[in-house]
Amino acid sequence: MIFRRSIYKTPAQLRGMIEPGLITADALAAVRALIRPGVTTLELDAEASRVITERGARSNFKLVRGYRHTVCASVNEAVVHGIPSDVPLRPGDIVSVDCGAETPEGWNGDSAITVVIPDPERPEVVAEREELSRVTEGSMWAGIAALATAQRLGEVGAAIEDFIEANPLSSTGKPAGILREYVGHGIGRKMHEPPSIFNYRTPDPGAEVKPGLTVCIEPMMTTGSGETFVEDDEWTVTAADGTVGSHWEHSVAVHDGGIWVLTAPDGGAAGLAPFGVTPTPIP
Repeated sequence: MIFRRSIYKTPAQLRGMIEPGLITADALAAVRALIRPGVTTLELDAEASRVITERGARSNFKLVRGYRHTVCASVNEAVVHGIPSDVPLRPGDIVSVDCGAETPEGWNGDSAITVVIPDPERPEVVAEREELSRVTEGSMWAGIAALATAQRLGEVGAAIEDFIEANPLSSTGKPAGILREYVGHGIGRKMHEPPSIFNYRTPDPGAEVKPGLTVCIEPMMTTGSGETFVEDDEWTVTAADGTVGSHWEHSVAVHDGGIWVLTAPDGGAAGLAPFGVTPTPIP
């Protein structure tokens, strides 16, 4: 007989997911503070590891078979799953860092940010990349806001795509390219659990949105077509047309009183405010 764990958590289980979310947020905040020219992504990885370990947790990325690092660090045309290296960051680089933590109790957090390094000599390049990051992050918040009232998870993907289409990039006059092979996911006892959360509209209505649902909403976009390939390292996902990418992610819980962004210290209040949504703490 096969037993399947429900995708919906109990109130006590939701409370258990608060701490790993906050640890993940703190690790990414520490990493963000280090991003500047001359720093390597291996140094970013070490800083995330330090924060997670000092908080009594462990990296859930290191629990993924074959992966040895605490973060994924993707630079420029690398969109997601980039492996930390000793190559120094340069002015104008767009850097996406994905990170997660697991507490001793076995609960997980997962989140990602994108940072553009200033470059006074190439202000137009920096502006284009900052716009991509801004639009990608905005689409994530649009998806999270949709989760507050959605009946089915498909509404989240539709909200993300709608936001992207409504905010074309000024550099191309076209919407950002959505990665279609890589999607959001459930989270709980494992970093990656069912259900899938697409970043675009699909015929499948998706799982029912109800209290106990915990998911990672993570749009991944490029300034080009969104088509990608996997590098020879078997991890790094790179834009096929050589354009640059952005990746934003938050872990979010649905509970009896509303939604709460587990990997945001304010529960997502600032990001959700433009959408008229107020997050409610998990009781």
